[in-house]
Amino acid sequence: MEPFLQLAPHSLAIVLSRLPEVSAGVSESSEPPRHHTGYEIFADFKALNASYFWNKMVADAIAETFFLGWIDEHVLLIQGEEEHLEALREAWMRRSLKPPHGFDIKYLGNHHLHPRAHPRLAAQRTAAPRTPYLSMR
Repeated sequence: MEPFLQLAPHSLAIVLSRLPEVSAGVSESSEPPRHHTGYEIFADFKALNASYFWNKMVADAIAETFFLGWIDEHVLLIQGEEEHLEALREAWMRRSLKPPHGFDIKYLGNHHLHPRAHPRLAAQRTAAPRTPYLSMR
């Protein structure tokens, strides 16, 4: 059995993929494309999923999760109580969890990421010795 990296207790990795930008035509814009911060993407995710009036567990889970990090421009790391994270996993399996604008949710990961699931983390694991914030299980 291969080892897993524990990033943070009671956390969930939401692996996103950017949707291709749809343009109605060629337009000249002096503004560069907007680069979103991880927290802005998390806030958008929370806002889109906050109105789960038909499922109080999911609404509570969204309200009680916190932004933990934004890894490699496509992994949103959130933290919350395990029951809330499980409610989000179930909502995603039922295809009722909405992705942030401009993204699609590829999959949800546990608080343990397999080194092959994210090449940069695998490289860090082999290149650096064990650190206090990454623990091997």
